[in-house]
Amino acid sequence: MILPIVAYGDPVLRKDCEEIEEGSDLKKFKDDLFETMYDSNGVGLAAPQVGKSLRVFVIDASAFAEDDPENEDEEKEFEFLSNFKRIFINPIIEEESGPEWGFQEGCLSIPGIREEIFRKKELVISYFDENWELKEEKLTGLAARIVQHEYDHIEGVLFTDYLSPLKKRLLKSRLSDISKGMVDVKYKMRFPNKKR
Repeated sequence: MILPIVAYGDPVLRKDCEEIEEGSDLKKFKDDLFETMYDSNGVGLAAPQVGKSLRVFVIDASAFAEDDPENEDEEKEFEFLSNFKRIFINPIIEEESGPEWGFQEGCLSIPGIREEIFRKKELVISYFDENWELKEEKLTGLAARIVQHEYDHIEGVLFTDYLSPLKKRLLKSRLSDISKGMVDVKYKMRFPNKKR
């Protein structure tokens, strides 16, 4: 089932999400998250973005693997991304390392805004998969970035929080418009400050 994506300004996007009881049946919710993410052309979607304050997110980075790789390292990364489809339940980023690098990020909850965000290049994350098996994975590059972005969501952090005070001031009216539903989107959304 396609769920409405919660827009900027909704308090659920600012909550530190709750852990999910181990062994809980998340199959339907996982399927709904993936279906909603695909319907909105996203590469990741976290539970708070559909109004649930739970520590879970899904990722399918295959859209990033459609570019033509320019070298062998890019080819390896694209090959990994083409199969990088996961659900992360109760994840914990154990470590972030490497140099910070910039990349234009956007967010389904903040449509129409993209900004260069700097993040560490590598991370180690532990999480439960859909079968409640504990996993630990080392990720680099775009895979790490997508996970960092979605992980921020379950911590109540948005990518706009990384911007300078000046940049935030410049975006303030656009963000306010998004919260009121004054934005053109092609997917189902729920706006916290929309006039009825």
